[in-house]
Amino acid sequence: MPHTVKEKSALLARVRRIQGQAAALERALEQESDCSAVLQQIAAIRGAVNGLMAQVLEGHLRDHLGAEDRTPQERQEDLDQVISVLRSYLK
Repeated sequence: MPHTVKEKSALLARVRRIQGQAAALERALEQESDCSAVLQQIAAIRGAVNGLMAQVLEGHLRDHLGAEDRTPQERQEDLDQVISVLRSYLK
């Protein structure tokens, strides 16, 4: 995936933020924090993961499906792969 290499530092920064949010959620649960604080942290993690998914997906679509040097068969294979991943992600 060449787009992940190009955006490596940005993607890693997103992943590290998600790790920090997950650690904060774990602490909140261990400390028996208020339910609204826990729910807010879960929502923040979900938003961060969605942002990461969107960034990687956009790079993939641009580099693979939008590339002019791809054959129709390669584009179809990439499209099938993206559809499969999206179906799994949206379950």
